[in-house]
Amino acid sequence: MGVVGMKKSDIYYWRSIALKMAEQVQKAIAPLVGKEEAGEIIKMGVDGTPTKLIDLVAEDETINVLENTGRPVTLISEEIGYLKIGEGDSEPQIIFVVDPLDGTTNAIKNIPFYGISIAIAEYHSSDVLPSLNDVKMGFVKNFATDDIYEAMRGHGAYLNDERIKPSGQESLEESSMGAFIYGTKFPKIDNICRIIRRMRILGSVALELSYVANGAYDAFMDLRGNLRVVDIAASKLIVEEAGGIVTTERGDPLNGLLNVKERTSLIAAGNRQLHQEIMKALEVI
Repeated sequence: MGVVGMKKSDIYYWRSIALKMAEQVQKAIAPLVGKEEAGEIIKMGVDGTPTKLIDLVAEDETINVLENTGRPVTLISEEIGYLKIGEGDSEPQIIFVVDPLDGTTNAIKNIPFYGISIAIAEYHSSDVLPSLNDVKMGFVKNFATDDIYEAMRGHGAYLNDERIKPSGQESLEESSMGAFIYGTKFPKIDNICRIIRRMRILGSVALELSYVANGAYDAFMDLRGNLRVVDIAASKLIVEEAGGIVTTERGDPLNGLLNVKERTSLIAAGNRQLHQEIMKALEVI
């Protein structure tokens, strides 16, 4: 059995490219980790945020790996936006949605929590923009620990090749939650902070969302409303394939388009009961 629409040989091939990309980007940025010059702003990214030197090095290596395949492929990445790669007239069927370095500030400061997020999606047709529901495979690697989270649609989620499942903790009072709450205008967050047992803010959404997949976190939320869809394209699939729940702040299905300007909010939990408890505390339901 394989992913719908993809041949088994293609699945193995693109998975090997994703893992190679993670390895190559990790090597490319290694000399810059913990160095002041890594944080030098080089330009503005397509998504409207500043591109630092270490981000540019990571993205250049991402492009390099895909160009070396010699196959037509589309890259969606926050610094460059949208890039068609590969020879010939044939339209790419495969899309790589990549955040080459998530947790840039951590990498610059040598805080060991930064890595890469790689989602592989397929076009349905050339005139329909692909969305999160078209993501077939997801990979998130913590460069500081070498941990690799991965998932294939319909085939479960894994950490370092071992099957994972999320937390069964249903009580908000006993939960550990990751969050991105800076700059949020959501006053009900105070309710969560009063109730929750532990709150963590580690600085890499892709990795923190992956923590929900294996129960390291019971839940994670980002209610700013400007979370990039490309940043969570891989980890959303990983959480869902593990058995967790991922929605918008209103509890709606999360299915944004795969482009760097698309933004969302997010609430993820290891199980439906805890998700409901979070929604109640936020007074959404």
